[in-house]
Amino acid sequence: MTALAQALTSIRHRPGRAFLTALGTALGIGTIVALLAVSAGATQTAGQFIHLGRSELGLFQKDAADPTTSVLPESLITRLRRQPWVSDTMGLQLLVNKVPADPAAIVFGAKPNSFELERMVFTSGHALTTANPNQIVIGDELAPQLHAHVGDVLSVGHRHLRVVGIYHLGVTEQDSGAFVPLSTAQAISGHLGEVTSIVVKLAPGTRSSTAQRLIKQRYPGLLVIGDADEALRAGANGELIANVTNVIVVLALLIGAIGVMNTMLMSVVERRSEFALRSAVGWSGTQIAGLVLTEGLVVSILGAAIGIVIGSIGAILLVHALGAAAFVSPNVTGWVLGRALLIGILIGVLGGIYPAWRAAHVSPARALAQQ
Repeated sequence: MTALAQALTSIRHRPGRAFLTALGTALGIGTIVALLAVSAGATQTAGQFIHLGRSELGLFQKDAADPTTSVLPESLITRLRRQPWVSDTMGLQLLVNKVPADPAAIVFGAKPNSFELERMVFTSGHALTTANPNQIVIGDELAPQLHAHVGDVLSVGHRHLRVVGIYHLGVTEQDSGAFVPLSTAQAISGHLGEVTSIVVKLAPGTRSSTAQRLIKQRYPGLLVIGDADEALRAGANGELIANVTNVIVVLALLIGAIGVMNTMLMSVVERRSEFALRSAVGWSGTQIAGLVLTEGLVVSILGAAIGIVIGSIGAILLVHALGAAAFVSPNVTGWVLGRALLIGILIGVLGGIYPAWRAAHVSPARALAQQ
């Protein structure tokens, strides 16, 4: 009989203890999966914020806690537009938690003639106009949630705006949000003459790296972001997610390994006579150690499998419970699941090393004499 078969038989004889150990591992792995999924989703969301439509670069205030707290002068838009390597620019004012009917919805303030708004496909109504500042167009994913239609009035930051259109852009964060005239967003936020960010569309033939270098040289107070990873690293919140994930991984390894080690040590003590008998009939210390280590691995992998399910479902439920679905959508990738499974295997190995060593050094004569 192989070591794996022997290990499974032993686990079946002690199902309660094995289940509790696996459950402890599962909770740690589940937390890791949830955090990694949220982190991966944040990276994906950041990329969608930066690459709005046909833009290549996103400009933010340097050292802002996160992109939504950035403050830039609106006059910078015109100055950038004059550069020969810039095709077009547009300013955005982001309004967060300003829609009482759906606090998770993001409202984007932009000038009606901005290049991003020209991409909107309207399923009903029409685009924003310069005639009336009290207008709003809402995404086709947000409209059903609010039960909103063209002609309805929507409150945004204690200001009542008339819905003039329902659009589709193909970007989740925008289709589950809304757009208002830039002047209206500035009035609601209290940042007149300022924007949250500036998105830049480069002239044909201009390399992104070249444009980033020129912008940093001429405007040292700007943070230039060209991809999702840079966007996630730029804010303190992204750093926080990464650091918390690392801490949780280490804690899960330690706590999980201690739990597995404790269970396996108790098993070794209870089964001293079994190990002594195996040794007496010809089992080597290496074979006995392999049996104990395999049991720890099986229990840990079982816990990891349960944890992957718990973490994948829990991440989605948590994001929706916190009303953050519009900001980040958990992204459970193969790499996330692979890392979680690897951590589960490490827990089994680390937790099983010492019990395996103890089992391999059980004295047959002493163990049988104590029976």
